[in-house]
Amino acid sequence: MTAQQGAWQTACVRLVDYGRRHPAARRFAISPFVARPGYWLASVVGFVWAAAMSRGRIHRRRGVLVATGCPRWSFGRGGTTIGAVYLTRDATSDGVLDHEAVHRRQWRTYGLAFIPLYFAAGLDAHSNRFEIEAGLERGGYR
Repeated sequence: MTAQQGAWQTACVRLVDYGRRHPAARRFAISPFVARPGYWLASVVGFVWAAAMSRGRIHRRRGVLVATGCPRWSFGRGGTTIGAVYLTRDATSDGVLDHEAVHRRQWRTYGLAFIPLYFAAGLDAHSNRFEIEAGLERGGYR
């Protein structure tokens, strides 16, 4: 982990801790009134990024907009879901897409709060609750 990643993760942990200490702030941040527009915004950003990066057709599969042929530097690990859009080079098995569909639901539930929540949960997929919920094996984690 780089120093910048460590600083980002520390900031996310602090933000999540703030939410734990202030339940009203947490309820507000993940209320559908706030989370749903955040999900839509993330989906638009994800779609714009996918349109710029994808060398393949963007299509809907298993509840996710899939953008294939993206350069490896444009996403994390084997692929990244941003809102409703999954960016990858070629990781499109049914299991992986089922895993990414869970991440899409997480984005829909938490909106933009998903970003600090995800990073605060840790970058090790085996202990990150969002990756565990999505299914480590389906997501290609060993």
